[in-house]
Amino acid sequence: MNTYARLEPYRSISTLQDQFSRLFNESFRNQAEESAFTTWAPAVDIYETPNELVVKADLPDVNEKEIDVRVENNLLTVRGERKFEKSVSEENFLRVERVYGAFSRSFSLPNTVNPEAIRAEYKNGVLTVNLPKREESKPRQVKVNVNGATNNN
Repeated sequence: MNTYARLEPYRSISTLQDQFSRLFNESFRNQAEESAFTTWAPAVDIYETPNELVVKADLPDVNEKEIDVRVENNLLTVRGERKFEKSVSEENFLRVERVYGAFSRSFSLPNTVNPEAIRAEYKNGVLTVNLPKREESKPRQVKVNVNGATNNN
């Protein structure tokens, strides 16, 4: 009885690819763990209504006292720091994926914003900054009157 060996020419390539993947994943995982203690930038949403601009920033686990919101020269800057939890020993962590440390985000504001009426609120880990528009820049509807229109038909 003849025994046939199954020919799999791409098997060695697949094994080599798996080895490279493992190598890169391990090196990038170590870099990701180290980067957890570097700078970060919170995600933001910015939208406009007829009366204001609104900036929402995700700042989970940031102490309200660590948040600084400023407007200077039509530039909104949000700064703060998310501190690494010291109540748990670093040796006890199995994985650290969240980023800690200082952050700063800046956004140019249009001249239509009234800097004297800006409000900020921090609730449930979300900072909301309301930037009201100046009265003269708000859209207004103008009623059009048609006088003296005659129809000669």
